[in-house]
Amino acid sequence: MKNIIVTGTSRGIGYELALQFANAGHQVLAISRKIPQALLENENITCLSIDLSDESALAVVDDFLSKTWKKVDAVVHNAGALLLKPFAETTQADFESIYKVNVFAVANLTRICLPYLQKGSHVVTISSIGGVRGSLKFPGLAAYSSSKGAVITLSELLAEEYKEQGIAFNVLALGAVQTEMLEDAFPGYQAPISAQGMANYVYDFTLNGNKYFNGKVLEVSSTNP
Repeated sequence: MKNIIVTGTSRGIGYELALQFANAGHQVLAISRKIPQALLENENITCLSIDLSDESALAVVDDFLSKTWKKVDAVVHNAGALLLKPFAETTQADFESIYKVNVFAVANLTRICLPYLQKGSHVVTISSIGGVRGSLKFPGLAAYSSSKGAVITLSELLAEEYKEQGIAFNVLALGAVQTEMLEDAFPGYQAPISAQGMANYVYDFTLNGNKYFNGKVLEVSSTNP
């Protein structure tokens, strides 16, 4: 059984994913600002209420890892923030707010986990098809999509930097999944896959994808958006 960190577990894919790992017997550290009761009641899940945009708040993760787990087998950077606003109205503060969650939190949490990652560990970052070079882009998502492009490059670089240690870094660039975030970006749009359905895919990839991939971006999308 593995020790797995999942961020953004208050709802959607992260919530479903935390439960899947835990119900399969893995130990899960679920990180989100809001903590669902179902996660609190699961004996295999430890919940930490953290604002990922606050770097100092992540100190409790380091404290938990050093005193309790001692090692981390996988990290799923699933938490994300979205802004739908015309570029001309998007301020620097708007960009910073989105990047703090979508980029800086990924870098900061990864840095904290590094001493506990071992050969065979897998770090999975959930990005968006909108962050992939050459993909279809949508107006109003300048901050969001560019941040998702940034974590793609970050993961590629980390895969190269830590390949000798045997730590794999991969990205899943997701298309439309029926979540509250999708509804915020594309009101009324019905995605062909549910949060639980996508969690099934992420679950298997987290446990097995590093056997086949490192430093790769997999586009997990059947539709546009």
